[in-house]
Amino acid sequence: MSTSSVSPPAAGRRTAWAEGLDELRAAATTEPGRLRVIGAVLALLVVLFGAVTAWQAADRAAAAEDVVVHSQPLTADAASLYRSLADADTTAAAGFLAGGEESRATRDRYAADIRTASALLVKASANSAGSGGAGAQIAKLNGGLPRYTGLVETARANNRQGLPLGGAYLRYAHEQMRTELLPAARALYDAETDRLAGDYATAKAWPWWALAAGVVALGALGWAQRRHYRRTNRVFNRGLLAATAASLVVLGWLVAGHTVARGELTGSYEHGARSLRVLNEARIAALRARGDENLTLVARGAVLTDGRQDFYDAGFRAGMTELVGAGDHGAAAARSRLGAALALADDEAGRRPVRVALTQVRQWQARHAQARAADEGGDYDRALAKVIGAEGSTGESFDRAAAGLERALVHEQAEFRSAANGGRAALRGLPVGAGVLAGLGALGAVLGIGRRLAEYR
Repeated sequence: MSTSSVSPPAAGRRTAWAEGLDELRAAATTEPGRLRVIGAVLALLVVLFGAVTAWQAADRAAAAEDVVVHSQPLTADAASLYRSLADADTTAAAGFLAGGEESRATRDRYAADIRTASALLVKASANSAGSGGAGAQIAKLNGGLPRYTGLVETARANNRQGLPLGGAYLRYAHEQMRTELLPAARALYDAETDRLAGDYATAKAWPWWALAAGVVALGALGWAQRRHYRRTNRVFNRGLLAATAASLVVLGWLVAGHTVARGELTGSYEHGARSLRVLNEARIAALRARGDENLTLVARGAVLTDGRQDFYDAGFRAGMTELVGAGDHGAAAARSRLGAALALADDEAGRRPVRVALTQVRQWQARHAQARAADEGGDYDRALAKVIGAEGSTGESFDRAAAGLERALVHEQAEFRSAANGGRAALRGLPVGAGVLAGLGALGAVLGIGRRLAEYR
């Protein structure tokens, strides 16, 4: 039986890879060989600089786009969702207080709030991809809103028939709104606010990798030109000069564009997003206070705090403290919502509607005190008129304060969009421009070295 075997490579025979390395080393010992290596490295460094710049600029441009187009509008929608739910609850309580058949205006306002909340939930569901926290809150709201409206309709039906059970159903509805729906809406608002903060951080982050690549590429180009001058006594190599100019343009564009974008985005946050957040918080505090004020008359002392105070009246006072600070007259406390809104407003057009809201809140507090005095003195009808009456009521003051806050929100929203659009525009075109200029720079480096190589032929 015969066997065959493969003979091992002859002793001393080298692989193709090793032979190729030897040839490369030998070529690098000659000037043409060194020039080829230098040209390849320069072209690679310039292309790498352009690629990293395009990548990081595109990443920041996308984040700036998200700030303007997605995260800030979704944050505003989440705040509007909260406002719609809270206003629906307040309106339902006001309609109940009117007794019997509530007015058409009250029914229409309640229905409009529910429609708005439902539409905003649909929109939030369509834009909640990738945000598990937001999705969980949206699910809670979608499940809880039909139960809430069902309780309100039951309370209305009992109230029309003069049954005292209607008040209990309305309190159940309010409790569900206060402990389930509004906390879920607030959590959704916080989740969208966190998303906005993340987009801001990404858009404003310095592109350190691109800057480092640019410095390395320019350093290598400078070294190559100095080497060229020392060996040939020629000042300029047009190809290398073009590559250097292209790299300098990309680096300058990157630094200038990002600096402008950071400045504009910072301005949009400081003079827009922060003010919007504070104004939304003020509107939320006002809505909570109004809801508690209405429930004070609905419950008639049936719900007490641990300290044996009226639960809803205590809630109203807490809301007012958050909104304007302690006390019932004078300027708003610096740390209150309206005080912070005034401090953040950077022009008179922004401060004026906040001052109007503050004036109306102070009037609201005075009228509320009159209503409580009447109720505690046994004059329920006078207290009711002071809370839900057409003129001279706390409801009138609340509506005017809410209108002032709405005007302030519109103004600050415009301020935000103006500055944020400026930041977005500063990065526009940079990714493509960096890629094109880097390609031209690499071509210039290759041609410049090629011109030197031609001298050896």
